[in-house]
Amino acid sequence: MDAQLRQRIGMALTGAFAGLSFHVLHLVLEREWLAERPAMALAAFAVVFFTALLGMAGPLPLRRAALSAAGLALVVSGLLALASLRFHTAGAVFGSAIPVLAMLVLGFVPLPFLVAAQQSHWRDYPLLFLEAWTIVVRYAAAWLFVGVVWAVIFLSDLLLSMVGVTVIGALVGNPLVAMVITGAMLGLGIAVVDEMADVVSPYLVLRLLRLLLPAVLLVLLVFLAVLPFEGLGKLFGSLSAAATLLTIAAMGATLVTSAIDQSDAEASRSPVIRRAAQAMALLLPAPAVLAAWAVWLRVDQYGWTPDRVFAATVAGLGLGYGALYALAVLRGRGWEARVRQGNITMALALLLVSALLLTPLLDPQRLSAQSQLARLEDGRLSPDVLDLAGLADWGRAGEAALAELEARAAQPGQEALAARLAARAATPLPATGDAETLRRDLAAVMPLRPETATVARDAILASLDTGELADWLTMCRTPLPEGGAGCVLLAGEFWPDTAGEEVIVLLRDAGGYLRSEGFGWQQGLITRRSVTPLSGQMPDPAEAEAMLRAAQAGTAPPMKPAALNALHLGGAELILLP
Repeated sequence: MDAQLRQRIGMALTGAFAGLSFHVLHLVLEREWLAERPAMALAAFAVVFFTALLGMAGPLPLRRAALSAAGLALVVSGLLALASLRFHTAGAVFGSAIPVLAMLVLGFVPLPFLVAAQQSHWRDYPLLFLEAWTIVVRYAAAWLFVGVVWAVIFLSDLLLSMVGVTVIGALVGNPLVAMVITGAMLGLGIAVVDEMADVVSPYLVLRLLRLLLPAVLLVLLVFLAVLPFEGLGKLFGSLSAAATLLTIAAMGATLVTSAIDQSDAEASRSPVIRRAAQAMALLLPAPAVLAAWAVWLRVDQYGWTPDRVFAATVAGLGLGYGALYALAVLRGRGWEARVRQGNITMALALLLVSALLLTPLLDPQRLSAQSQLARLEDGRLSPDVLDLAGLADWGRAGEAALAELEARAAQPGQEALAARLAARAATPLPATGDAETLRRDLAAVMPLRPETATVARDAILASLDTGELADWLTMCRTPLPEGGAGCVLLAGEFWPDTAGEEVIVLLRDAGGYLRSEGFGWQQGLITRRSVTPLSGQMPDPAEAEAMLRAAQAGTAPPMKPAALNALHLGGAELILLP
């Protein structure tokens, strides 16, 4: 067996094992075989480990890639577990995008450094540049191959099913088999792409990106030229405008990097591209400064929130890139080499900031809660605009801030704060807790019609994950305007020709509108079913309230046949919807 075949088999088996591992993890999370926090850390470890392993295998031998990937995964999963301690439940850490983005950065950005450290030197820019882009291209090409494989599988199943052969469909319908096939084909695809490094290389992507540089530069120049005449009112104080500016800055930095390539020998020879790269490098501070100013004005007006902490850190990174790029050009000859070294510096800064966002040193929830208290204390914030909903979502730090506000409200002269907290107390907070607790609490508050439908209720609640259980419980606990739960479960013979009862769950959301969930049983397993009004129009809030009251008032669902006739043609039934 030659080395090429061994590499292909090794990568395919690695991918297959990754698929098997993710299937097992899915079962662990779904069936709660582990406590929530260890299960989340284990899932994070597996995601980072296999992503890094498949990304580095090829440039590194499989065993060395596995050791490096394991060390990286251990660090990232540990940081995520540390960040989850900010909340009572581990899943609550994903209430914002910050942990996910931090994990992506910490899982991908170190890979070129790990490869370079074992092949040459960890600051070897040509190798870092090539490996970074190669990993992106290898993954993109391999996932495209996976998509083609599944297209072939589905078409083969469709063809064979025409002659009564359904073995392929039965196999790939098994989630375990599907995950293993996907992983194996991804590993095999990466191995083959790595063999074809001279053909499937990042140079095509880099050459195409260079062509975009003059166009993006022109757009930025027009923006900066028109901005003084249009004014800054639409720009400052808006996080969406800041996000757009930071995205343009990131795109500009990427295009400059693609133009100067890994060394002077590979850099673009086109005078137009080179001048455009210089101009873009000089202009990068402009969108970064404008974005940072927009974020700061928002913070100065309303205080910190986790989203603003994240936006400020990204703006700071944008300022770093802009300053390094502009200074590199202003210093004259050799600016390309200085930009390349600046990329290494900023990559390390990006890693540091991403890690800090998962530690107590840069805890967005704690900083946000302290900001709200400080602004209330010095009079910049009045009790009527205090972000109580935000504090309730900011984990343990938010809870501590709310407890401090409760103590302050009991003091003389704090009547406005006391009234605001009393109004908040009338509105239930989002439900939290583990799945078992949520199921028990939901069973206690959800009205049943008929009241004997406990078996159906328990089976349905057992099929829901923690997030949906919390969502349902929050809606059920939110009372109707004149009292009563904001939900009801209705069980009955909705399908007379099918054995057993079906269930419709009605839930009233925060806006007063009705949400409906349908459930049936097929071969003893719960299946989701769509629920829709025959009129085609969902009820408005007043109608939703009336429907819930009517459903809760009776002892059984008010059932009668629908006023429809079906057109029977052969073995098919056709209905004309109203």
